[in-house]
Amino acid sequence: MTTARTVPVTTEMDGDELDAEDAWHTVRRLGVRRLAVDSFVRFRFGDGFSSSRALALQGALAVVPFLLALTGLAADIDEEKPSRVLAAVIDAISPGSGSGDAMVSAVSGSSTSEQAGEVALWFGLVFALFSMTTAMAQVERGTNRIYGIKRDRPAQWKYGRAAVMTLLLAGPVGLGFLLLVAGSAFADAMAREYGWGDTLTDTFDWIRWPVGIALLVLTIAVVLDHAPRRRQPGLSWLALGSGIAVVLNLLTTAGLALYVELSPSFGDIYGPLAGVFALLLWSLLSAMGLFFGTAVCAQLEAVRAGHPDPAYDDPGRPHGVVVDQV
Repeated sequence: MTTARTVPVTTEMDGDELDAEDAWHTVRRLGVRRLAVDSFVRFRFGDGFSSSRALALQGALAVVPFLLALTGLAADIDEEKPSRVLAAVIDAISPGSGSGDAMVSAVSGSSTSEQAGEVALWFGLVFALFSMTTAMAQVERGTNRIYGIKRDRPAQWKYGRAAVMTLLLAGPVGLGFLLLVAGSAFADAMAREYGWGDTLTDTFDWIRWPVGIALLVLTIAVVLDHAPRRRQPGLSWLALGSGIAVVLNLLTTAGLALYVELSPSFGDIYGPLAGVFALLLWSLLSAMGLFFGTAVCAQLEAVRAGHPDPAYDDPGRPHGVVVDQV
């Protein structure tokens, strides 16, 4: 159970929501170092690590069946070109051993997908959406604990809200990550399979960064606005936390890629499962970045409300009770 101090819903005296200008003045008054330390304390005592592990597993469980379903459906619509594009993207971003990697082999195995039939493909898509919905519900649980809220919404509202948010936001989030993490590999694959020229490829490489960052920052800010069981400040205030989450995601992605490149034993140890393990590790680091960004927003609002302590005092061990003999 969270011991993070509850953040009161904070508004200005005229009733306006807190915005980016308020956030900027609060950061300047508090100091970046103090904000980072107190936000980590709130992240830790708000069960941030536990929530990150749960979200990472649920997110990873949604990726592979979704890619399999999408590849199979694309192969039925336009032969095997979309399947080869997706396989090339996964091969480029996965630290596995090329075509021998389990994830790459699964996605590129169009003949196996055709034998499985459209029923299996739709089942994979439904399973992926179900996993994404539970992941979005975990985001609500994690953000509530970081804000010091001890109970989530009733189950029907919690998962219904998560399903709606998944349907509305899964596309922008996926597109943003594709542009930033796999944009170059995607452009090369499109040039190879669909004949993209140098001009179009270079233009795509230039615009994918601002578009991808803007998509992710805006989408994550919307998630932070609607996930917790409370009234949130304005989107411009929440954009600080979502921006931190995006930056941490990019840093961890680059760090993971560098580690895998400098450590060739990674692929040797995990073999064809290297891509799966890399996906799990990347999901964990990304989830930690998301919840730390949430902690920054929460701690900043707590400071603005005059409650700067990020966690309650240590309650100590449970008290003892002496009972009568039976």
